[in-house]
Amino acid sequence: FLLNLNVPRYVYTYTISVLKKVSFDPNLFQKELEKASKKLLPFEYRELMIWVKDYIKNKPVLQTLVL
Repeated sequence: FLLNLNVPRYVYTYTISVLKKVSFDPNLFQKELEKASKKLLPFEYRELMIWVKDYIKNKPVLQTLVL
């Protein structure tokens, strides 16, 4: 089994689009993050968490999340 890192990362990009759509609700956002932790590869999840920390800077409703 070889991992091809050139393959488009559909699950990663789909996860970001879902997180943006549910960002109005901290509970939904947290649930989607938990799902992502199970679906994404470890390096993708680390990258996602960098994105999340940057994304929530301008979202006061999400700043209470424990990351």
